[in-house]
Amino acid sequence: MSSGTNNTKTGAELVAQTIVDLGIDMIFGYPGGAIMPVHDALYIYETQGKIKHYVPRHEQGGIHALEGYARASGKVGVIFVTSGPGATNLVTGIADALMDSVPVICITGQVATHLIGTEAFQETDIINVTKPITKWNYQIRDPREIPCVFEKAYYIATSGRPGPVLIDIPKDMQTAKVNLSEVLHFEIPKESHVIDDNLIREATELINTSQRPLVLVGHGAIISNAHEEIKELLEKGHLPFACTLHGLSALPKAHPNYVGFLGMHGNYAPNKLTNEADLLIALGMRFDDRVTGNLKKYAPNAKVIHIDIEKSKINRNVTATIGINADLKTTLKQLNKYIKFEDRKTWFDRFSELYSIETEKVIKNQTNPAGDNILMAEVIKLLSDITDGHANIVADVGQHQMITARYYEFNRFNSFFSSGGLGTMGFALPAAIGVKLARPDEEVIAVIGDGGFQMTMQELALIAYENIPVKIIILNNGFLGMVRQWQEMFFDKRYAYTNMCNPDFVKLADAYGIKGRRIDSKSQLKDGLIELVQSDKGYLLEIIVQKEDMVFPMVPPGASVEDVILESPNLE
Repeated sequence: MSSGTNNTKTGAELVAQTIVDLGIDMIFGYPGGAIMPVHDALYIYETQGKIKHYVPRHEQGGIHALEGYARASGKVGVIFVTSGPGATNLVTGIADALMDSVPVICITGQVATHLIGTEAFQETDIINVTKPITKWNYQIRDPREIPCVFEKAYYIATSGRPGPVLIDIPKDMQTAKVNLSEVLHFEIPKESHVIDDNLIREATELINTSQRPLVLVGHGAIISNAHEEIKELLEKGHLPFACTLHGLSALPKAHPNYVGFLGMHGNYAPNKLTNEADLLIALGMRFDDRVTGNLKKYAPNAKVIHIDIEKSKINRNVTATIGINADLKTTLKQLNKYIKFEDRKTWFDRFSELYSIETEKVIKNQTNPAGDNILMAEVIKLLSDITDGHANIVADVGQHQMITARYYEFNRFNSFFSSGGLGTMGFALPAAIGVKLARPDEEVIAVIGDGGFQMTMQELALIAYENIPVKIIILNNGFLGMVRQWQEMFFDKRYAYTNMCNPDFVKLADAYGIKGRRIDSKSQLKDGLIELVQSDKGYLLEIIVQKEDMVFPMVPPGASVEDVILESPNLE
């Protein structure tokens, strides 16, 4: 294979060999001039069956697909792109991966070293561009360090709180010959994970003596595979729990201790009762503003136990009574030894009372509405029933995202994928491709709005070319729905620039050779969803939903979580 002797390789060949040695076999990439030597080397490895390389139709689609793959598989993937626009097209996905703790390795080609700083064709200083949105980035200036840099990148991407890293490789570093006896390697640091037992005992004392505790389950519960330990904590201590957006599917919604989804459009009870709690137990979550609302009015009566792998998250937004900077799974194994059962029926009854209010005022009307118009909630509720809450659901960003979070049951661990921190429209279609490649034998369904779909819809080509059986539901209301909701509530119904001029999505799918169907009446809805689920190939189902549907409950911007509303206030 080598273009040199048995004792030498080119830098590009070293890149490919190191990727394989790290156990990485899933690659996305878009070729171009400054990365061509690496793609040539990767091609040879693919012909040998050592890797599989997928070509997205846009670099942003590629990195979102990589995010989906990493989150669904627990593995690290790599994306290779060229310099200039190829590199800058990754920026949104890199920022998304950082916010949502996704381990991805981004490799960008670069102009030759003697051209750097000369404004050469397709030159961009991607190192300085991405410094704020990567855990680590590095430009290779000596081909002998290629194995060391890639090994270090893999370690940084996966250690602690996972996240994105970027390696920039000038073209002459890819073509340079390297004597294999001179290559450098990375030595993994020795780490200590001793947790202070005094902190553990103090935390358990707070838990055992609290009357109104509430466990807040975040994305860290999934990343650390701590679901069994959390289940033990909840059941041993008789503790209610609620989930952040990314905490959904850490445990089944059907668990008897589940009291709802947190946040701006979460369930009424956990938002309302946060300010009555005497103890918050935060597990792998960062107290995001969409969860807390007005921080000055957040949980004034509660002590706080905060467990997180990233030290900077503790005491940043909410002051912790006890902060434990450690792996969640390891910590809970230690903590659960001391947890005692406490009968908290009165406290659980408060959640049940408020859930009943939400059911009467919101849920029944949303999932079983009168009239001829289809509502998003009834689509998602029916989809959940048809799949028994066992599908992998990939939601885009907007009203449909919140509706999906509220009304799909998520009965399987780590089965909900969405862009949480950055809120990236266009995430779902390519991310669903990555999820399906990670879980080829499982159902993967993307739920997307008509606006978000058009941001990355070119990835239909990848679905068609590689015959990836991703199912797509477009909830088409002809609006940028979430922005329109705010315009209705806070901007006197001035729908400025939120009406969408949509193409015929079914014809578009057909142009790519993907079967599609449009539904615009309730009589067609169940059969259409069943047809989608039963298809053994990619399938696009466009559902025309009510144009001015609203998502409630809602914590208005700037309000306290206890000020959550169940319907539009009278703003006249």
